[in-house]
Amino acid sequence: MIKETIIIAPHCDDEIIGCYSILDDKTINPLIIYTEPTTVERQKEAMKIKEHFSIRGQMYCQSIPASFLNPNNRFYFPGPDEIHPAHRRQSAVGEGLARQGLDVIFYTTNMNVPWIREVTNNTEKFNALQDIYPSQSELWRYEHKYYIFEGFCKWLF
Repeated sequence: MIKETIIIAPHCDDEIIGCYSILDDKTINPLIIYTEPTTVERQKEAMKIKEHFSIRGQMYCQSIPASFLNPNNRFYFPGPDEIHPAHRRQSAVGEGLARQGLDVIFYTTNMNVPWIREVTNNTEKFNALQDIYPSQSELWRYEHKYYIFEGFCKWLF
């Protein structure tokens, strides 16, 4: 039984780009942990996520609190395919936890991997990104991959 679903998002907006279907699932109320320092503007934008999705909470911390490292929790980490250094750092943390037997699923914001699929409600994903993170709208305005696709993979050790 899954106690807690925890999304590790290096940056505010990674949680929607990489884990939209998790956020959109009404049966899951994830906790989001942002691991990279961010601006006050982006933090304020991230608070609007609660208007769109049912989440348990949001935290800003560079590492996962030890109390969360429970084998009944499910973690979503950026995948090993990521290019951004902050994403790769968190991917390495996720791999380490997976090697310890924790339930880790990797997501992608890269969208250039063979394990992506098209999001069925991509218009809603685009609208959520636009509404919640207007400061980042240039990122996905002309790059449809950020809102059309999503991918998850699990490594077994």
